[in-house]
Amino acid sequence: MRFSDFKNTVFPIIIGLVLVMISCGSKSKGDVSISQVKINNPEEEFTKVEIDTSIVLGVNQTNVYLPLLKGKRVGIVANQTSVFFTKSATQPLDAITYTHVVDSLLALHVDIKKVFAPEHGFRGKADAGEVVKDGIDTKTNLPIVSLYGKNKKPSEAQLENLDVVIFDIQDVGARFYTYISSLHYVMEACAEAGIPVIVFDRPNPNGNYIDGPVLEMEHTSFVGMHPIPVVHGMTIGEYAKMINGERWLANGKQCDLKVITMKYYNHKLKYSLPIKPSPNLPNDQAINLYPSICFFEGTNVSAGRGTETQFQIFGSPFLNPAIYSFHFKPQPNEGSKYPKHQNKTCYGKDLTKVETINTLKLNWLIDAYQNTNNKAEFFNSFFTKLAGTKTLQQQIESGMPETAIKATWKEGLQRFNKTRKNYLLYH
Repeated sequence: MRFSDFKNTVFPIIIGLVLVMISCGSKSKGDVSISQVKINNPEEEFTKVEIDTSIVLGVNQTNVYLPLLKGKRVGIVANQTSVFFTKSATQPLDAITYTHVVDSLLALHVDIKKVFAPEHGFRGKADAGEVVKDGIDTKTNLPIVSLYGKNKKPSEAQLENLDVVIFDIQDVGARFYTYISSLHYVMEACAEAGIPVIVFDRPNPNGNYIDGPVLEMEHTSFVGMHPIPVVHGMTIGEYAKMINGERWLANGKQCDLKVITMKYYNHKLKYSLPIKPSPNLPNDQAINLYPSICFFEGTNVSAGRGTETQFQIFGSPFLNPAIYSFHFKPQPNEGSKYPKHQNKTCYGKDLTKVETINTLKLNWLIDAYQNTNNKAEFFNSFFTKLAGTKTLQQQIESGMPETAIKATWKEGLQRFNKTRKNYLLYH
């Protein structure tokens, strides 16, 4: 059944909104600091968060999507970031809380039949690359279907008896962050099954710029499925529209897609997440540096997994300690059971105090390559998948400087930006 067939019954908005973000200018009167916010799960708090009540998330626009769900059997793709921010009209700002979208929709009498969990699992505790198993959510008794490991795409049997599938995941705007790959496979499976998809849109914390090499299709993988740059500058809803519009699904299919857009959002706003989008992105600094530092995942250099400053530091036993005075020893922790260079002293850089960047930086990677004592084993096969091209490794190995490398991306970025404009929902 298509969305045009749904009855336009209006339901009351019974859940209020607080969007977590930071405006580009001075703070509004509604801003509060994280120390003032009471959050149901303090283990997931970020270290730097401010609250502004001016933006309305897609998930909070119940009057828009509840009519589409009435009488429908619903599946939902969700993780720990899939939340309503709630605030009673009688509560002060320091009493802000959130509830999980699954719990909230069940309370609204939405007939959720099953939950699909992407990489890191439904509760967001699994390591990167760790197998996420099917199971039962102990709180709701709903079946959980893993969309990671061998089963990245929902099967026909898993979609059986569903009338609509909701996708509500917080993305961070990097091509190799696998939630957009899960989005692709969900849309593809639903297109083949004739099931509509509703995307609850959320801001992109790296949504104010585009940068990086455009993926070459011979290097497609789960960390890069489409011909886009490393930093794509789109919300999850805009990206869904691009997948559909560019006919990237198998056999050029298009799914019946509805994006529940945000109100009062634009790409120039700086957005701060209150919940870890994954175990190794613990704060705003990590999310901001992630597109640049993630390249180290394809090398023999640690990106900080096994520490509490993941993607804010880097280091290796093979880097020159005379040049890199900062050092650390990765240890198993919640985000990494078996971190690279476990219990070994890694020499590198501490980037926790680096100012916010709005560009993809290569100098840290280039300098590390130039100062390793093991150039022959610096890169591994995963690097090409992350870069989406063999050219970047070749350029670094040849000694090409950052400015010259980035100049070679210009034409591809211009083509992508022209296509991107066709799908933007916000300015």
